[in-house]
Amino acid sequence: MTWITTYSGRHFDYLKPSIESINITDIAKALSHECRYTGQLERFYSVAQHCVECSYIVHKKFALEALLHDAVEAYCKDIPSPLKRLLPDYQRMEKSIDLIVRQKFNLPLAESPEVKRADLIMLATEHRDLANDGKDWPILKDIPMLQRKIEPLPSNIALIHFKRRFDELTMGMI
Repeated sequence: MTWITTYSGRHFDYLKPSIESINITDIAKALSHECRYTGQLERFYSVAQHCVECSYIVHKKFALEALLHDAVEAYCKDIPSPLKRLLPDYQRMEKSIDLIVRQKFNLPLAESPEVKRADLIMLATEHRDLANDGKDWPILKDIPMLQRKIEPLPSNIALIHFKRRFDELTMGMI
């Protein structure tokens, strides 16, 4: 068996992923239950909330891409970067599934620099507010942070925010 059953009841096959198996409800639900930083935080902070926050940092024309920049994690669980670098097969599979997600939602086939920058701004802010290990992270050198503090939301509230933001950005077009 090479498939999983998603929240909406679809089968997602890792060997034959298809656009039809990608569903925004599944993405929203999964990301609202996925904790950032492999759960190594004092309080739960969802990938869904992170994505919503990213979508407000960028210009409106990049907002949907920013909201969905981690959508692949609904199907491929997030793996810490140091471990992921050791798993080339996983990286290839994740990249191919990300491409299908991008096609489903008419996003650029590669991550826009604006979205990457927003992700780094969020990383810097999250490091300050939620995952501060007392060390400087070289990747965050010269990256600005949000002025406000991030307050983690419960997963059910993050889910509502994610769905609302998606609806706002697509206005029924998808």
